[in-house]
Amino acid sequence: MARFRGSLWKKSRRLGISLTESGKELQKRPYPPGQHGPTLRKKVSEYGLQQQEKQKLRYMYGLNERQFRNLFNAAGKMPGIHGENFMILLESRLDNLVYRLGFARTRRQARQLVNHGHVTVDGHRIDIPSYHVEPNQTIGLREKSKDLDIIKEAVEANLFVPEYLTLDEDNLEGVYTRYPEREELPAEINEALIVEFYSR
Repeated sequence: MARFRGSLWKKSRRLGISLTESGKELQKRPYPPGQHGPTLRKKVSEYGLQQQEKQKLRYMYGLNERQFRNLFNAAGKMPGIHGENFMILLESRLDNLVYRLGFARTRRQARQLVNHGHVTVDGHRIDIPSYHVEPNQTIGLREKSKDLDIIKEAVEANLFVPEYLTLDEDNLEGVYTRYPEREELPAEINEALIVEFYSR
């Protein structure tokens, strides 16, 4: 299945969650899209709930189905809780950390910055959005990329950097200091349902 390139706002309303984590999608119309509006919807089965939870996380991080499943399988080989490991692996992707550091306003924008070669890890240019960043690695921008308007606007608009990242605003560099705790990851996701979905 190809990567979803449609409207995330519609998907957010359909799934009842802010996929961009800004909350803007649900402010005006916090109900599913469609001609019937906020009418009573039919009850969702247990399988439907599991699939819905999987789709929430997949659209949030912008992965296609194969990437998502491969990362889920990799998390199962790690020590610890499968669901939490999976979310930590998602959070450790380079495009996500570029977004968390505030170098981009959305994950899609962060993916594009990485693809176009604007981002470095430990001084080396990396153009693979799915690159797995290890703790204590430094994420930065190429010198000629620091003057891009799109990056300047994103840095100015950014109000929050997670505790597992340290940001040097003067040099536009960030260090991934440690893996995040579960409490620091999206609270509206129930990863146990995703594990159940793939364990069928």
